[in-house]
Amino acid sequence: MSVDPGAADYLLAAESALRLIGRVEVAQQWDRPSALPQMTVGAVAAHLGTQVLTVHAALTTGEGVTREPPVPLLEHYDRVAWVRADLDDDANVTIREGAERSATHGHDAVVRQLEAALADLRLAFASLELPPAVTMPWWDWSVSFPDYLVTRMMEIVVHSDDLAVSVDVEPPPLPEHVLGPVLALLVGISLRRHGQAAVVRGLSRRERAGNISAF
Repeated sequence: MSVDPGAADYLLAAESALRLIGRVEVAQQWDRPSALPQMTVGAVAAHLGTQVLTVHAALTTGEGVTREPPVPLLEHYDRVAWVRADLDDDANVTIREGAERSATHGHDAVVRQLEAALADLRLAFASLELPPAVTMPWWDWSVSFPDYLVTRMMEIVVHSDDLAVSVDVEPPPLPEHVLGPVLALLVGISLRRHGQAAVVRGLSRRERAGNISAF
């Protein structure tokens, strides 16, 4: 069975995340504060790694797999609590605390876990039928599996930049065919938050550009 194109793109993004997490700069600064408030470098790295582990769990153990009708991708981001939550909102506190717990295992353990998960994923994507949809314990809805992979790729791109800035290295570049769906998603979310005029101006006219952040 050949690898689905979306799955192949996801694997490229996941492999880039592992390379970044594995860097010596990340290991050396593991317990230092990151570029994100109230998170260490290790916590950002661990949260980045979660974008691999959740897909691994869905494919290898069926965790979160469902046949419920999925919602459209942008509607998903209209619903998730953390998108518009404050730093100290429960949703964001839970994310930070989970990342810090994972980071306590140390750099080498996190890297080894991700290496094993990626090896499993390469085999699973090539040999298994992909699930129809995925949900999470903190969602009351599901998204299609292809859309779920896009959400994980977006997280990888965003948090790779967070981690790279935290340790003063360049984020890993990705091919345009991998980055394209991520940028389309970010622009779509930004349109819903700020409106067409703000996004067009932000992308085209520096003299009229304002904040068009997706999150």
